[in-house]
Amino acid sequence: MACAVLVACGGNDGDVTLKPNRQPFPLVEATVASFHAAMRNGDVSCRDVVEGYLARIAAYDAEASAAYPNSPALHSVIAVNPNALARADELDRGFFSTGVMSGPMHCVTVLAKDNYDTFDMKTTAGSLVLQNNQPPDDAYTVKKIRDAGGIIIGKANMDEFAFGFTGSSSLGGKTKNAYVPANSAGGSSSGTGTSIAASLAMVGLGTDTGGSVRVPSAVEGLYGLRPTLRLVSQDGILPLAHGQDTGGPLCRSLPDCALTLDAMAGFDAADTSGQRTDKAWDAPLVATAAAYDAMTSRPASYTTALSADGLKGARIGVVRSMFPTPTAANLLFIDTLNAALEKMRAAGATVEDVEITDRGTILTGYASLSSYQFRDDLTAYLGSWASTADGHPRTTEEVAAAMVTLEPTRSANFANYVTLGTDKEANPIYQNNLKPRDEFVIPRVQAALDNKDFTTGAAKGTAYDVLVYPVLQGFNSTSVNSGSNNRMSPFTGFPALAFPAGFVKATAESPSVEPVTFEMIGRAFAEPTLFRLGYGWQTVAGARIPSPLAPELTK
Repeated sequence: MACAVLVACGGNDGDVTLKPNRQPFPLVEATVASFHAAMRNGDVSCRDVVEGYLARIAAYDAEASAAYPNSPALHSVIAVNPNALARADELDRGFFSTGVMSGPMHCVTVLAKDNYDTFDMKTTAGSLVLQNNQPPDDAYTVKKIRDAGGIIIGKANMDEFAFGFTGSSSLGGKTKNAYVPANSAGGSSSGTGTSIAASLAMVGLGTDTGGSVRVPSAVEGLYGLRPTLRLVSQDGILPLAHGQDTGGPLCRSLPDCALTLDAMAGFDAADTSGQRTDKAWDAPLVATAAAYDAMTSRPASYTTALSADGLKGARIGVVRSMFPTPTAANLLFIDTLNAALEKMRAAGATVEDVEITDRGTILTGYASLSSYQFRDDLTAYLGSWASTADGHPRTTEEVAAAMVTLEPTRSANFANYVTLGTDKEANPIYQNNLKPRDEFVIPRVQAALDNKDFTTGAAKGTAYDVLVYPVLQGFNSTSVNSGSNNRMSPFTGFPALAFPAGFVKATAESPSVEPVTFEMIGRAFAEPTLFRLGYGWQTVAGARIPSPLAPELTK
């Protein structure tokens, strides 16, 4: 464990001395708080943890090799950052000479879904057509994470172009589930979900258009946040649909998600931020940082909302109609959800059943914007920098043409997105999913949160802090049983947090436990409420069960 790169390894004029005979820092289920505490005690360096995570990626993500013959070959990481160790050394020189960390995310290793722009790595969206796609700068959120001291250690695999929930791309292959390899890893942030569940980095970045942060979080037992639409800038994130897209963190511990959101959120003056004054697709962009702060009521840090007794006094509305119909196959799934609700009551929360008026129409009568907005949004993204250096395609049609040769099995599906996005303004389905959808969905979900009769506006009782319902409709399998519950958040623009209700074996023959996951949705910009209740739950729920496929490496 060499420390030649450090300033005065055995002692210095700063506040921290790195111990020369330190033990390897345990990375399985490591949190930012535990890492930073160990670093301040001289028990670990930034280089130590970056080397450790890179070794874990080599051991568990890549195909089996002579060095790692038992690799489960998770295929969750598309590329590692060649500059990660150099950045670690730079951070170590600063910290071990001054005792001062570079920021709240000092040396926090981050795996970003490969639709986030990074100036030092390609952004491929998992596609062979974009394998040379080199943006000139970072996405707004990536730059903010680096400014806070974070290290982008690599890019995570994903459903190609974020189209679905299969967890497969032409460039990265099919991502395996970190608990039961044959099961789905969800999507489209599949690589982020599996890699963080397998402790291949400290935190991960995903994107969510219809459910792509919450579904992989559900099948990997993670805390996954889809923030309020407009809180996080869309700049530099390869798009699926600007009317629903948002980036969000996936973490093993909710305080790590709060810390990551601190770095991701903030006013972006770019005209590609998507930070509008209202959810409406044609609302003007927020003009100033002051206006953004007034709109979002963003705290100085989301970590201030964390409270071990956050469930005490909380009011939780349970949308029972969004639970699956009981069958022999899912009774344990439902029992796990109900047991979690009883734990919430025991922790001091009021837990009551609630109904959302016209819930069926909300979830099945409307459609995602992704099929219609992708064509124009991708062309705008690809045309945002010159292709002279990397030769990247400049339009969605150019990508479609290249796919016929490079990815023939995927070209028909991609071409369908091109067709649906052509002349979308004349498409009645698309038009119905703009303002008419907002006008129908938002007030009905708001009425349920407010505990009011939707028709009369009369109060039925005290308002709820959040509504909860399962992310999935049963145990995971080779294809994820996602249902349509995940549409509630993108259709309203309200924030939603996926959190594990428990870990159980789906059947007596199951090779491992599997996560069972709730989603809680709150009002617009109510992320502090989600963090308060979510951390209250994390405190009473106990520790996550680690992935059985990626134990601690031993030297």
